[in-house]
Amino acid sequence: MSGFLSSSIARKFAMALSALFLIFFLIIHLAVNITSVFSEDLFNQLSHFMGTNPMVQFALQPVLLVGVIFHFVMGFVLEIRNKSARDVKYVNYKGSANSSWMSRNMIYSGLAILAFLLIHFIDFWAPEMNYKYIEALPENPTRYYHELQEKFMPLWRVVLYVIAFVLLGLHLLHGFQSAFQSIGFNNKYTSFVKALGKWYSILIPAGFIFIALFHYFNH
Repeated sequence: MSGFLSSSIARKFAMALSALFLIFFLIIHLAVNITSVFSEDLFNQLSHFMGTNPMVQFALQPVLLVGVIFHFVMGFVLEIRNKSARDVKYVNYKGSANSSWMSRNMIYSGLAILAFLLIHFIDFWAPEMNYKYIEALPENPTRYYHELQEKFMPLWRVVLYVIAFVLLGLHLLHGFQSAFQSIGFNNKYTSFVKALGKWYSILIPAGFIFIALFHYFNH
């Protein structure tokens, strides 16, 4: 029993660390992409740096990919283990009375976000890898802004991105606080973490939605 408890805690702790890593990455990702709204040149400069810097390409990018995969795989593992551990079923159990909608449906919002990430990789990461490593085209530092605009021309893609980031916001409403709680912030800072998580879960997805809508209406 103690061995199982220790491994369970370890899994939740690892899950929380991967979540915090991705939370930090979203801030960086938004900070770079929001520049496309007010400065084409700055966005091109930042994107060129991120796309050609060896540290970013061959160290940070693989870490990010591993972090994304680990987070979703660990999330599914924890969900399966949690379900299998519920040996006693309560006939009159009311989930809404004991937990929030977000906490009960993290697996579903996670699956939807994972599907969106696959589309996002197909839209942006795959063409970038093809451009640089398969076709081996000469680098054009001014191409990034126009490539971004082209992606947001079709209405269906903009709608997809809006839905995905709304789901991301719902996922973060529970996941943000849960991650901090799993690493030991279940104390006098709990109210601050809740407030911070609420604002983060609203502002970060809203920022990405604004970028998609901006380029759709201004291409």
